[in-house]
Amino acid sequence: MTVRRTMFGRPLRGVAFDVAVSALVALVSLTAAVNQPGGWAATLVGVAMAAALVFRRTHPSAVTVVVAALALVQVIAGWGPLVYDVAVLIALYSVVKYGERLRDGVVAGAVAAVGVLLAAAQTPHVVQWWITALWYALVTGAVWLVALNVRTRRLYVLSLEERATTLEREREAESRAAVAEERTRIARELHDVVAHSMAVMIVQADGARFMLDRDPAQARTAVKVVADTGRQALEEMRRLVGVLRDAGPGGGADGLVVAADPEHRRLALAELPDLLTRFGDAGLRIRSTVTGAPPALPPGLELTVYRVVQEALTNALKHAGVGAGVEVCLAYTTEAVVVRVVDNGQGRPLVSPTPSGGHGLLGMRERVTVYDGSLTAGPRPGGGWQVEVRLPLPSEPATEVIAA
Repeated sequence: MTVRRTMFGRPLRGVAFDVAVSALVALVSLTAAVNQPGGWAATLVGVAMAAALVFRRTHPSAVTVVVAALALVQVIAGWGPLVYDVAVLIALYSVVKYGERLRDGVVAGAVAAVGVLLAAAQTPHVVQWWITALWYALVTGAVWLVALNVRTRRLYVLSLEERATTLEREREAESRAAVAEERTRIARELHDVVAHSMAVMIVQADGARFMLDRDPAQARTAVKVVADTGRQALEEMRRLVGVLRDAGPGGGADGLVVAADPEHRRLALAELPDLLTRFGDAGLRIRSTVTGAPPALPPGLELTVYRVVQEALTNALKHAGVGAGVEVCLAYTTEAVVVRVVDNGQGRPLVSPTPSGGHGLLGMRERVTVYDGSLTAGPRPGGGWQVEVRLPLPSEPATEVIAA
C-alpha cells in the first residue's frame, strides 16, 4: 500500500514544486532589481506575483486575478515587460489546467490577449510592434493550448479512476449480495436435509422409548426407522458438501448447479416414492395420487417439488402426530405442476413435542417464488392442515441454476 505524504491536505510533492516555482520567480525578480525599470517597486510587484503562485493549484482563478492585477499595475506604471512576467504565463497555465470550469481559462486567455497588446505597445521599438505582439501571442497561445491538453488528459485520468472506483464498489456490493444469497440457499438446504430428518428421528426415538417395554417388536421397528433416516440424512449431507466443494465450471457463488458427476446427482421426482415410504414407516398413513403425464422438468423444479412434499410431510408428522392420514396429490397440466398435501390432524400426540424453528413455510415460499409459483397453506375447516403449491412450467426446459 502506497502512503502519500500531505501538507495542508495537498500532496507534499506538489506543495514542494509550487514553492520551488514561486521561489524561482522571486529570485529572478530580486536578481534583476537593480537594472530593471521601476527598481525596487517593480521588484515588489514581482515578489507578490511569486507569492501568489504558491496557491496556483488550490485557487487557480484567484491567483490569476491577483497576477493579472499586478501585471496591470506594471503596465500603468510604464515599466514594460520584465523577466518576472513569466508568472503571468504560469498563472494562465494553472487556471486552464486546474480551474473548476474551463470558462475561467477562456476568460484568462482573453485577458492575456489584451495584455499581449499592451506589452507589445510598451516594448522598445527595435522591431515593428506587431511582430512583438505576434511573438507574445504565439508564446501565450502555446502555453494556453498545452494547458488545455494537460487539463483534458487530467480529467480523462480522473474519470477513469472514478469509474474504476465505482466498478470496484459495485463488485464488492455484488459479492456481498452473492454471499448473502448463497448463505440463504445453504441454510435452506441444510434445513431440508437436517431438520426434516431429525424431526422423524426424534418422533421415532420417543416412540421407541415409550414402546420399549410394552411392544419390543414395534420399538425395534422404530429404532430401525431412526437408523435408516440417519443414513439418508448423512447421504444427503455428503451430497450437499460435495456440491459446495465443486470448483469446476459449473460451481460458483451464483448458486448450486447440476453437476455432471453422478456422485452429485440431485433429488428428483423419481425419488418421491422412497420419501413417501420413509414417512409411512415413521407413522403417517399416506395416500398418494398422480394425475396427468409427468413432463420433462428442469432439475431445479424437480428439487423444489421434492422439498415441498418433504416439508409438508414433516410438518404433518410434527403437528398432526403419528397415525395421521395424509393425502399427497401431484397434478401435471400443460401449464403447471400442482402439489397438494392435506392431513386430517387426527394423529396421536407426540411424547415430547418437536421444537420448530419456524422456517419451514418461509423456505417453501422462497423456493416457490424462484419459479414464479404460488403457495397456499393453512388450517382446514374440518381439522388438519393443507398445503397447495402451483409451479408454472418453463417454456423451454434447460440446464439451470438450482434454487437451493
